[in-house]
Amino acid sequence: MHGVTLGPARSGSTPLGPDATALVVDSSPLLREALAGRLRALGARSVEEAASLEEARVRSHVSGPRALCVLDADLPESATDQARHAGDPGRGLELLPTLRADGWPVVVVLTAVTDPAVVRAAFLAGVSGYLLKSSPLTVVTDGLRTTLAGEVFADPAISSTLALGLTRSVPDEGVGELSGRERDILRLVADGHTNKEIGIKVDLSALTVKSHLARIARKLGTGDRAHMVALGIRSGVIS
Repeated sequence: MHGVTLGPARSGSTPLGPDATALVVDSSPLLREALAGRLRALGARSVEEAASLEEARVRSHVSGPRALCVLDADLPESATDQARHAGDPGRGLELLPTLRADGWPVVVVLTAVTDPAVVRAAFLAGVSGYLLKSSPLTVVTDGLRTTLAGEVFADPAISSTLALGLTRSVPDEGVGELSGRERDILRLVADGHTNKEIGIKVDLSALTVKSHLARIARKLGTGDRAHMVALGIRSGVIS
């Protein structure tokens, strides 16, 4: 990983083009509105908004040039699911394969989540930036400009977490040990399916799916679903 910026961006950072479309994925209407205004100020022609993973999968299929998606790492599956999946603060990262397939070139995480596993998983999965909602607006704007200029930006408040995470070895060999069935299940996890939904798709009980996920976790060295997905993306198992 190169070009990581941990401070203010260069003044010449490239803004959004005049025909560009941005996508904001966050459960807070006020934050979406504020961020949409900021992105328009940076030059976005239009800004799509989504409040959940379910809605984001629909909104990501926009027409015209796609430039930037900003999403929270902690998202509900649907508008009616406001429990926010306690214990899984990185669930928003499950949207990354969809965004990649739909041609979004720059994805930036803007979140309150500082869990080292989630930060590490986000960068391993290829996000261009990781920003915190608690940071000043100037830092957020600098981060957006930097990523649009083709560099990688880490919020100064999580720079030590990022450095620690990326110096740890990642068990890529564990991905190679996954069976065909385990790879299929990991892909379905990346698509955002629950254990019950996965079971229906692969004709297994939810309990058996849970056992498969436990074996996947042992092989990959992590039980965090977002981190598991990130390793799958990095290795090419998830495209």
